[in-house]
Amino acid sequence: MRKTLRNYALFAVMSLTSLVTFAQSKVTGTVIDAETGEGLPGASVFIKGTTTGTITDYNGEFSLSVEGQTATVVISFVGFQTEEKTINLSETQSLGKIALSAGNELSPLEIIASVAVERKTPVAVSSIKRDLIVERASNQEFPELLKSTPGVYATKQGGGFGDARVNVRGFGSENVAVMINGIPVNDMENGAVYWSNWAGLTAVAQSVQVQRGLGAAKVAVPSIGGTINIVTKAADQEKGGSITYGIGNNNWTTTGLSLSTGLTDEGWAFTIYGSRTTGDGWTEGLNFDAYNYFFNLSKAIGKNHTVSLTGFGAPQTHGQRSTRQSIQDWKSHPDGIRYNPDWGYLNGQVYNRSFNFYHKPQFSLNHYWTVDSKSELSTSLYASFGTGGGRRDGGDDVPIVDGQYDYTAAFDRNVANGGEAISWIAASNNDHKWFGVLSTYSRELTSNLNIMAGLDLRQYTGIHYYSVTDLLGAEYVISDDNEDGVDRAIGEGGRYSKDYRGLVGWQGVFLQTEYEQGDLAAFVNLSVSNTGYAMEERMYENRTSDTYNFLGYQIKGGGNYNLTKNHNVFANAGYFEKAPIYDAVFNSERSNAEATINVDAKNEKVMSLELGYGYKSTFFSANINAYRTSWLDKAYTATVPLYDLDADGNQVAVGAGVRTENGYANILGVDALHQGIEFDFKYKPFSALEIGGMASLGDWTWASNVDSTIVRDQNTGDVLPDATVDGLFIKDLKVGNSAQTTFAADLDYYIIKDLKLGFSYNYFGNMYADYSVTNRNTAPENGAVMQPWEAPAYSTVDMRLVYNFKFGPFDAKFLGNINNLLDTEYISDATDGQGSVARTATVYYGLGRTWTATIKVNF
Repeated sequence: MRKTLRNYALFAVMSLTSLVTFAQSKVTGTVIDAETGEGLPGASVFIKGTTTGTITDYNGEFSLSVEGQTATVVISFVGFQTEEKTINLSETQSLGKIALSAGNELSPLEIIASVAVERKTPVAVSSIKRDLIVERASNQEFPELLKSTPGVYATKQGGGFGDARVNVRGFGSENVAVMINGIPVNDMENGAVYWSNWAGLTAVAQSVQVQRGLGAAKVAVPSIGGTINIVTKAADQEKGGSITYGIGNNNWTTTGLSLSTGLTDEGWAFTIYGSRTTGDGWTEGLNFDAYNYFFNLSKAIGKNHTVSLTGFGAPQTHGQRSTRQSIQDWKSHPDGIRYNPDWGYLNGQVYNRSFNFYHKPQFSLNHYWTVDSKSELSTSLYASFGTGGGRRDGGDDVPIVDGQYDYTAAFDRNVANGGEAISWIAASNNDHKWFGVLSTYSRELTSNLNIMAGLDLRQYTGIHYYSVTDLLGAEYVISDDNEDGVDRAIGEGGRYSKDYRGLVGWQGVFLQTEYEQGDLAAFVNLSVSNTGYAMEERMYENRTSDTYNFLGYQIKGGGNYNLTKNHNVFANAGYFEKAPIYDAVFNSERSNAEATINVDAKNEKVMSLELGYGYKSTFFSANINAYRTSWLDKAYTATVPLYDLDADGNQVAVGAGVRTENGYANILGVDALHQGIEFDFKYKPFSALEIGGMASLGDWTWASNVDSTIVRDQNTGDVLPDATVDGLFIKDLKVGNSAQTTFAADLDYYIIKDLKLGFSYNYFGNMYADYSVTNRNTAPENGAVMQPWEAPAYSTVDMRLVYNFKFGPFDAKFLGNINNLLDTEYISDATDGQGSVARTATVYYGLGRTWTATIKVNF
């Protein structure tokens, strides 16, 4: 209680304290789009040669305090040509309307990041600007900021901090490219993105683009569903900083500090940000403690060179809710949908059964070189070092009392056992070391034709092992996990069961040609990459396998044509082959003998087509597009029981022995078809009101049955022609785990100039439960497939309040957010059970009503 009162007191002081203001000369104006006349919010305005600057408000207006007799005002905005205005200063100087023309003057960082330009880059894209990120972040995870984007489905899953997931057009993160400043961050082994590693992105992201489908990235990335393209802050032109403090439900507290030197006379600029966020979580056992840091240091070297060093990371620990329950189990428990079965008590203190701890800092050194008036070279060297993992049980199950784990009872049981642990706590560690280089050379061949060529090199080592972390009062664990199979005692920190390294090498090159003539802009891109997989076994055999290489390539192209100043059309098409994931090549984590390698693994293949139309005017803009993505030869493997061994080592029938010998089946020919229509719009009838919305109608199904597989002996790798694997009967099954029909509506209204009230409505329907394709091996009766269970459709409403005010001489902002305003009860995630009915499905319920209140003071 005392902590809560202190938080409210500090919050009140920050809100109410006032200081003396200082009068200065003012430069005012309105930045507009030259083509539509619409104001451009978020445009950068600064005084050339100084550290003084600002950004435009919701209507494109700005007011800038300056000193001196004359000044040159520089106005810039992403995707528009930069303008400069030299003026003689008086007490107040108005520049009137400043019209920016569309262009491709992206910053070097935005070029590396493959930022799409409106009415030019021929892809379906939704952009989220900095002010929107700040206003809607609240206590949401980064993927949730994208939930009003066509084709996107995002949930918190179990509700733990950083445990959110995002799907784009029905594809999970392993098939959605996530790039930060142009650097790919999808796991090199399985393609997944773990958002807890990037929990601080909402604080440092300058812009986010969701490029659906093939995307604008030049490098070969797994953008089957799309690309989430995040650009962080650069070293700001404006000198100053900010302090942020926020509180929310369940003791959510955040504190942040940002500082920037601005651009010095010597060409240096430095920006740094740090924060800490803590809370108890929406349910018991979801407590978390998260830090975030970010820095950017840049130096202009002469007129042609700029060097920039960026680093950021988000070390965190958080409790998890990782066990899905049946609907009946949720309803019958006293805690209802807040029930968390994955924690308990140890000596009176909360002890999490599911617990995540990780730190994944990333550093990049960028060099931008203007070679001459027609060519540029941009190079990024980067490194990432991941350390951490998740908690898991070892030995016998921990006793459960009243639905919660009783770790105190397990502790007492271990002590009574005389040294050897009956139950213990372990960690599944997944560390990694990742180094890479991205380099792009661009040259203007003619006034209409540009060419870009580049290099993409990556080297990745994943370090995977189980380690004993808490013996719960015991002294050791007995394990035979070693080269000779002899029982040995291991203590805390000892490794058991799994200890190997996944080695991944990537070498890629790309070539892109861009053509622009009048209202037509077009491109063709070709990229080739080689992915090499190897395993270094460190527990049982202590040796390294051969490297298995997969050559992939991508060819894509498209064009945009501006029919008039209001209308444009675009189209793109592409085909690519990509390597299967690491686990589809290596079938065991316990040995790297040649027999465990799936030598029959094949590249996955993707073909994508898209058409789109856009309309843009002063008051109204809209986009509609249709897409068709064919996913061919999705990589799957399955374990096949071959025979059992009896106590004497003789082969007997499966189920009649003490140990089963398995083979594996390489399943080929699994295809899927994802197609749909997407629509979004914005309407601004007058300056104080903006209305937006979207609709996304998807039809995502598995497109083929499979009746042939290759079965190999797990021990020898030999093909077993007599072994059988049931076929897969999946044709016309709906793809699960993502809502196929979504709608959204946004309304933002300025009650007065500095006070804005906003609402967001989201609808999610046709969300089929997740399921394993390889388990669908029973032929349907009468030829009709049994669809997975369809979860009930649901909708939510979020509310936000933004108030800009003066905090003494400083600009300040109050942010109030209520998410799930109506406290809607809904199922956000589901796994299909027997019979494809509600009573056998296991689910997560979405979070109920949550709130935050935040003050940000700029100085």
